Amino acid sequence: MPITPTEKIWMDGVLVDWADATTHVLSHGLHYGTGAFEGIRAYKTPTGVAVFRLREHMARLLRSCKVLMIDVPFSLDELCDAVVSVVRANGLVNGCYIRPLVYLGYGEMGVNPLPAPVNVAIAAWPWGAYLGEDGLTNGVRMKISSWQRHDSNAMPTAAKGTGMYLNSGLAKIEAIKAGYDEAIMLGPDGQVSECTGENLFVVRDGVLLTPPSSEAGALPGITQDTVMRIAADLGFTARFETMIRTDLYLADEAFLTGTAAEVVPISSVDDRIVGDGKPGPVTTTIQSTYFQAVRGEIDRYSGWLTEV
Repeated sequence: MPITPTEKIWMDGVLVDWADATTHVLSHGLHYGTGAFEGIRAYKTPTGVAVFRLREHMARLLRSCKVLMIDVPFSLDELCDAVVSVVRANGLVNGCYIRPLVYLGYGEMGVNPLPAPVNVAIAAWPWGAYLGEDGLTNGVRMKISSWQRHDSNAMPTAAKGTGMYLNSGLAKIEAIKAGYDEAIMLGPDGQVSECTGENLFVVRDGVLLTPPSSEAGALPGITQDTVMRIAADLGFTARFETMIRTDLYLADEAFLTGTAAEVVPISSVDDRIVGDGKPGPVTTTIQSTYFQAVRGEIDRYSGWLTEV
């Protein structure tokens, strides 16, 4: 989906014009993928626009940077305040997608990242359904990729590192060129890991199952955590469980979760229809409750919202 430019981007503590938010072509992050990022959404609520689980996202960004040995020159509070300032400065009263990025900038070249300067940027823009409105309503077609997810001893899968997403991009290209909407990736051991930018759930006998990040090489998801907490509140059992590909083929229901994607039903995997090919009752209940929560319509989840 094309990005709709907004007025301002926060860069290293200063709001600059969208067109002036540039970096040098010899920035370390551009050549070696040295950086970390987050994806956050803000939604229109009855009391104004609010950022969903802002602090948890920015804390994960700092954890990613710790794993990657990048010293961020801003505190958690400063980063959260910066997000609020970006959304406010751009007048995004109907909600938006927010992209915080920490990257190594211009000044040193070579594989060694330690001497390179650290830069931080935060942008926000209006963004619709990542996998399309039809996907949200009717489900998406998935393909198990020939590209494996990273081994955690080859790349730190607990970090949301920029360069690591080349792996996701290759899987996404393969799926789209083959006529599917999204890819599912297996770990080095052949077990189900995650999608190119989303976590994965299956429903079996009314129980929600999702691959454990520590074993599957999946990034621990904030939307994944949100769904598990919502599921428990609704009286469902939700737990981490290792899975192989046939668990996906034989699931009663399946859906994926992510900040950009939100909660999206899966209609088929490798041309095997999931359930009856339509969003199932558990999926639709979780999806509906999730959208009520992010839009400030359920009081018990108001603590997840940061008003702008």
